[in-house]
Amino acid sequence: MKKTLKTIAALALALSVTACSSGEPETADTGDAPEVLKIVATANPHAEILEFAKPILLEEYNVELDIIITDNYYVPNKSVNDGDADANYFQHIPFFDGEKSENGYAIANAGGVHIEPFGIYSKDYTDPADVPDGAEVIISNSVADNGRVLAILASAGLVNLPADADVLSITIADIDNADNNPKGLKFTEVNPELLTTVFENGEGDLVAINGNYAIQAGLNPVNDSLILEVADENNPYVNIVACREGEENDPRIQALIDVLQGDAVRNFIRENWSDGSVIPAE
Repeated sequence: MKKTLKTIAALALALSVTACSSGEPETADTGDAPEVLKIVATANPHAEILEFAKPILLEEYNVELDIIITDNYYVPNKSVNDGDADANYFQHIPFFDGEKSENGYAIANAGGVHIEPFGIYSKDYTDPADVPDGAEVIISNSVADNGRVLAILASAGLVNLPADADVLSITIADIDNADNNPKGLKFTEVNPELLTTVFENGEGDLVAINGNYAIQAGLNPVNDSLILEVADENNPYVNIVACREGEENDPRIQALIDVLQGDAVRNFIRENWSDGSVIPAE
């Protein structure tokens, strides 16, 4: 039975006043025209997940998703901040935090949806132990990914993280000595959307590729990567929906989060990425 936005808003208000509820009431289908929610997303898996959620959102909440696809990480937050979109779905929390800090965006984390294990790929090596001294590692120019890449390299014994290092804030500049970078790895930064291209072109010895770009390029992070990130309940790189500050309780946003965190979407993720390349957030 359809739950209209008016009903959701009224329920939210009632909950804020009474601080209690006996459960969500059933409401009749009023026949109102759908409310539109414009959301910017990267293609895979984000837009694919949204396309699955779209009819559920319309049926249950009378919200029509207008999905805008981009492959540029630096467009979605600006679009939301500037009011050109209502929400976005493409980024993990450290990237979100970095964008807010660097650009002064008035955006908010509306809720987490999934995790994409990050992989490091190589066309030349099948064992991390074979990576030579002075090898070139091509990484995203997003500083928010530095610590993530370094933690993966450290898990394979290719670098040593400084004592008490915080992977959410450490950068490649923090391993500029022989103790932390004993193999003398050289890091080259490129725009994240170019990572799969440089990998396919055979550039660099190792290429660290964000999960969504890897999947979009037909790579399977679980099977194709040389080194794969451990993605468990402690992984801080949960992909989120972001909206403008103050709009976290917009009934359209709340409806979207309810659907994306619901069993139908979680099962869709598990079934479509059964290899573990996309994992529902806890």
